[in-house]
Amino acid sequence: MGTNSNIDHLFTVKAPVGRNIPVSKLVEIALARQEGVLTNNGALCCSTGNYTGRSPKDRFIVDEPSIKGQIAWGKVNKPISPETFDKLYRRALDYLETKDYFVFDGFAGADDKYSLPIRVINEYAWHNIFVQQLFIRPTEKQLENHQPEFTLICTPGLTADPQTDGTNSEAYVILSLEKKVIIIGGTEYAGEMKKSIFSALNYLMPFREVLPMHCSANVGANQDVALFFGLSGTGKTTLSADPERRLIGDDEHGWSESGIFNFEGGCYAKCIDLSQEKEPQIWNAIRFGTVIENVVLNPDSRLPDYKDSSLTENTRAGYPVTYIDNALIPSQAGHPRVVVFLTADAFGVLPPISKLTKEQAMYHFLSGYTSKLAGTERGITEPQVTFSTCFGEPFLPLSPAVYAEMLGKRIDEHNSTVYLVNTGWSGGPYGVGKRLNLTYTRAMITAALNGELEKAAYQPDPVFGLMIPEAVNGVPVEVLTPRNTWADTEAYDKTANTLAESFRQNFKRFEDVSADIRSAGPKN
Repeated sequence: MGTNSNIDHLFTVKAPVGRNIPVSKLVEIALARQEGVLTNNGALCCSTGNYTGRSPKDRFIVDEPSIKGQIAWGKVNKPISPETFDKLYRRALDYLETKDYFVFDGFAGADDKYSLPIRVINEYAWHNIFVQQLFIRPTEKQLENHQPEFTLICTPGLTADPQTDGTNSEAYVILSLEKKVIIIGGTEYAGEMKKSIFSALNYLMPFREVLPMHCSANVGANQDVALFFGLSGTGKTTLSADPERRLIGDDEHGWSESGIFNFEGGCYAKCIDLSQEKEPQIWNAIRFGTVIENVVLNPDSRLPDYKDSSLTENTRAGYPVTYIDNALIPSQAGHPRVVVFLTADAFGVLPPISKLTKEQAMYHFLSGYTSKLAGTERGITEPQVTFSTCFGEPFLPLSPAVYAEMLGKRIDEHNSTVYLVNTGWSGGPYGVGKRLNLTYTRAMITAALNGELEKAAYQPDPVFGLMIPEAVNGVPVEVLTPRNTWADTEAYDKTANTLAESFRQNFKRFEDVSADIRSAGPKN
């Protein structure tokens, strides 16, 4: 039997509890099944158990004939045999025959021209709420004629045996690009579902001349679009949720010949240390219909304690983009005038904002530097230096050069200005310095978006060659130059040179890059 016939057989043997069940009813079911509890503001709070972040070592792509020569195999894109996939896939369907399960049919991609019809089959009611809020819901007419091109099956209660199943642990996320099926088991972390669909789109979209991007996006009153690239914890969601601009989306977008469009219908915001004062839009979005993960609640009042990281630093909130008051619906806009690369530098040596030449933009896009923050992935307990090419390497099936060349072409075509923004530490490394003041970061972003930095005077950073503005409205001058914020400038120089050498060593893997791009990195 083919893939679709296998699922049709499941539906015949054991029908789902329902298809596209209203969120309000799903909340009732989740509560009755004790999958979560309601907070004082009506959000559903759930725990994800042992897995409170993505598990990259448990992610595989099926090594199938039709895609064999296209995938950038390695530590990120690990192959698994078709036989192993088929065995786990059949086991998942057999498992669901013994369970009450839920189906969501919808879309990934707000632009109808490029939209991917998807089907998600969930063991948990709260996971079905999550995918309804994070992906794009169909109209009644669309639902009547819905034919999924990709199917995602999520069975957290079905674990693997590494000895017999060929996995690395009891958890697995396996993507079959040929069969167009994704199976997830052994992990309750909801983010695996959205990221696996994102990985599928990252494979499909370049063949349709669409650049898939791990970025947030918003648009101003003058239709000026801005992109914010960055890994988890660097501020994509926070900085794109701007009351003065309309939100296009917070994490995943495509850049086509027509402009920008959101891949999702929702947002998946980190909420550690969330406050109404600093992030009012995200704060207000956490209400009935929102799912929050691994947030500690007061047992009596059911008040969330966003400062409590005892379960994980990677506490999350999933809600529809319409919960943001000024969200742009449908989530499409024109070509970006400003592109921002976000990094959270735990060394505390990169400038809080710098303007990049095209060559520097390509260098830093390929480098994708940040400090991986605690909790985002399993086993990460303190910040670690990491280079994630294109600011999304864990989700890129194709060669990084494919995505980098597409970005460079679009920057050229649309004359986009690129900035590197450090949302990490200032005055010293992690444990000594402090996280950069969000108010200052917002002021610098505003200056980039309103054109103020186009007119600014700049000074080059002697180590990294980045152009640092001499002044930004609303930001103390000494903050702009990292060395000036350190009490021990010799320690700064040593730390900066250490990080610069890390950049140089990492970039050696890009053998085919032009000399102009290679020379745009840190100075020797």
